[in-house]
Amino acid sequence: MSMFNRIFGKPKEQANSNALATLDKLNETLDMLEKKEKVLEKKAAAELERAKEFSKAKNKRSAIQALKRKKLYEQQIEQLGNFQLRIHDQMIMLEAAKATTETVDALRTGAAAMKAMQKATNIDDVDKTMDEINEQTENMKQIQDALSAPLGASADFDEDELEAELEELEGAELESQLLEPVAAPPVHPVHVPGVKQPVRPAPQKATAEDDELAALQAEMAL
Repeated sequence: MSMFNRIFGKPKEQANSNALATLDKLNETLDMLEKKEKVLEKKAAAELERAKEFSKAKNKRSAIQALKRKKLYEQQIEQLGNFQLRIHDQMIMLEAAKATTETVDALRTGAAAMKAMQKATNIDDVDKTMDEINEQTENMKQIQDALSAPLGASADFDEDELEAELEELEGAELESQLLEPVAAPPVHPVHVPGVKQPVRPAPQKATAEDDELAALQAEMAL
């Protein structure tokens, strides 16, 4: 026996097989009745044509006999229609019963599977697993905190003191920026069209005589 059969049980193959066989038999009977109905319809139509021919030939008795046979065929056709209706009704009921049985079997299979899985899963095992996960998570958090902690001389630094010093530096920088004089923008000469700008004479270069005169005046001053 396979694991599937041990958990879910064997399907009801016999009941399904019987239902399918019955449906096949009903279908065969329905086909037979439909064929017989078509034959009777042809016969009834033929008797109607004979009645018309006898009526044209003034053979009243034969015409009436043909109409009677037509009526008998029509009665059989109506009876066959009732038989077909009953077979259709039985087929619908059988198919509905088959669907109901399959649905119940499926629900029963699902319930058995759920029960088997619940037996395989113990609530104590679930609680133990969750405790282990929580413990591992806490241990990992402690390890991460230990790795991120400062080491050596940096561990003795006061964070608040460092923050205060940083604020003091930022304030001093801002104050120096406010006290710094604002540089005047460069003044560019304005060029007026049609007005000739005066040309400043270029400074003359000192000659050798000027240099000697300057040296003599310096000696006299001494």
